Amino acid sequence: MIKRAVAKDAEELTVKPVKRKPFSWDKASAILVLVPSLAALGIFVYGFIAWTGYLSLTNWNSYIPNLSFAGLKNYVAVFETFRFQSDIRNLVVFTALFVLGCLALGLFLAVLIDQKIRFESLFRSIFIFPMAISFVATGVIWSWVLNPQTGVNLILRALGDKHPPNWFLSTAIDPSITVGLIQLGIPLALVAVTVAAIWQMSGFAMAIYLAGLRAIPEEIKEAARIDGAGSWRLFWSVIFPQLKSSTVTAVIILSAASLKVFGLIYAMTGPGQDFTTDMPTLNMFETTFQGSQFAEGAAIATILFLIMAAFSIPYLISVLRKEEGA
Repeated sequence: MIKRAVAKDAEELTVKPVKRKPFSWDKASAILVLVPSLAALGIFVYGFIAWTGYLSLTNWNSYIPNLSFAGLKNYVAVFETFRFQSDIRNLVVFTALFVLGCLALGLFLAVLIDQKIRFESLFRSIFIFPMAISFVATGVIWSWVLNPQTGVNLILRALGDKHPPNWFLSTAIDPSITVGLIQLGIPLALVAVTVAAIWQMSGFAMAIYLAGLRAIPEEIKEAARIDGAGSWRLFWSVIFPQLKSSTVTAVIILSAASLKVFGLIYAMTGPGQDFTTDMPTLNMFETTFQGSQFAEGAAIATILFLIMAAFSIPYLISVLRKEEGA
C-alpha cells in the first residue's frame, strides 16, 4: 500500500511538459500590426542614437565627411570650451530653479483647486492652458513682457523705481566665484527665462499634484482631524507624505523637459552676452548646423543623452518593479 501511495505521489509531482499554444491568426495579426512601429522605433530613435554616438568618435568636423576614428578628442575639446562650461552651469541653475518653481507653484494651485471651489474646471483649464502654447510663442511673449524698455519696467518706473532690472539683458552673475574659465553663480538673465518656463509648465505640476490629492482616502484625513490635527498639521504630516510618488514623477518629467529646453531660449534671448542664457541644446544646434562641426555637435548631443538617461532610467526601473510587485 505504501509503495502504491508513493508511486501515486511521484506521478502527481512529475512535471508535465508545457504544451505550446496552437498558431492563431489573431496573434499573428497583432504581431504584424506592431512590426512597422517597432521597425520605425528601432531605426529613427535607437538607430539614430547609435549613429550620433558613433559620429561623436570620428573626425567629421567639416563639410567633407571624415569617419576616421578620433577617440574621445571631441569630448575633450567640448569640455575645454568656455561656452560649454557656461552651458553646464546654466543647465544646473535653470533645472534647479525651474523644477522647484514648478513644484511649489503647482502644489499651491492644486491645493487651492482641491478645496471644491466653484468653477473648478474653469480654473483648472486656465492653469493648464499655457502648456498648449509652443515654447517659441512663450519666448516671444515673455521677451515683450520683460523687455527693459517696454515691458513691466514701465510700471516699475511709474511706481518710482528709477533703476528697474534689466531682466534677460543683464550680464551679472550672483554670487560670482571664478572656477576655471567661468564664474559660478546664478546668471540673473537666466532667472527671467526661468520665470517664463515656470509659467508654462507649472500647470503640469498642478495636474500631477491634483491627481495625487484626489487619490488620498478621506478616512485618513478624517482620522487626523479627530486626533486634533489642524489644517497645517494635517497638510504637512498627513497629506504631503502621501504625495511622494507625485513629486517624484513631476521631478523626473520636469527635469527631462529642462534638459531639452531649446525653443524658449532660442526665441527669448539666444545664447545671451557671455553665454549667460546659453544651453547645451542651443550650443549643439549651432555647433552642428551652423558651424558644421558635426562630430563635436554629436558629442554634445551624446552628453545630453547620458545626463537624461541618468535621470530617466532609475525612474523607469522603479516603475517596472512596482508593476511587478502589484
